[in-house]
Amino acid sequence: MQPTAYTRTAIALHWLIAALIFTTFPLGVYMHELPLSPTRVELYSYHKWIGVTILLLAVIRVAWRASHPAPPPVAGTPAWQRITAAATHHLLYLLVIIIPVSGWLMSSAKGVPTVWLGLVPLPDLVGKNEDLGELLEEVHETLNFLLLLLVVVHLVGALKHRFIDRDEVMARMLPFLGSRKL
Repeated sequence: MQPTAYTRTAIALHWLIAALIFTTFPLGVYMHELPLSPTRVELYSYHKWIGVTILLLAVIRVAWRASHPAPPPVAGTPAWQRITAAATHHLLYLLVIIIPVSGWLMSSAKGVPTVWLGLVPLPDLVGKNEDLGELLEEVHETLNFLLLLLVVVHLVGALKHRFIDRDEVMARMLPFLGSRKL
């Protein structure tokens, strides 16, 4: 039997990852332009801590999703919307894994260690290489802006379901809304 809503675990992981992304994205934009200083180094550490945490939570979320299927699309949803929603969700999952890995690779290539929460030193994924570090910085930045675009698409889709279609799609991830029609 197909579920009619997401599990509490899926909902908690979704919103925790979202909150961390909404924290680390503006932090990354802000700190990138700062001159070298103790504050900038501290902010980069926080950014890395959040990124590694997102990676860990994303792996858990993907594993959870593999064993707990998502609710089916609402009956009558056009094929193009089902395809767009599925593609957007798959790309979001992919990016919340690839973006932290790209940042970790970039730090490794730039010779800057990644120490999660200031306690757990993570191994370098590649050797120090300035050119590779610069390339990975561009990749990391580009992927983040792609993620921003997909998050906007995701939000617009959710709001469309709530306020135009007036269906229960948004209530699946926000149970307090209830599944009643607007």
